[in-house]
Amino acid sequence: MGKVKKGVNCSVAGCSDRAIQSISIDKVQEAAQSMGLKFDTKKSRRIYLCEKHYKEVKKYLKKTKKLEKWKHGLPFT
Repeated sequence: MGKVKKGVNCSVAGCSDRAIQSISIDKVQEAAQSMGLKFDTKKSRRIYLCEKHYKEVKKYLKKTKKLEKWKHGLPFT
């Protein structure tokens, strides 16, 4: 049983909603800096996000992934 199922809260500072997803901190760092999100972490490797913050991060990551594909001349889908 993982931490999300046990009921861990969102890692974004000031948010006390229940987390629905965990993501590697390496993937989220760039998105967090550009979106202005601050995390309450204790040197962990995972970030736990509530539904609202997960949607925002997922949207940003999808957009950057698409731009990277265009940059390298690959067809987008």
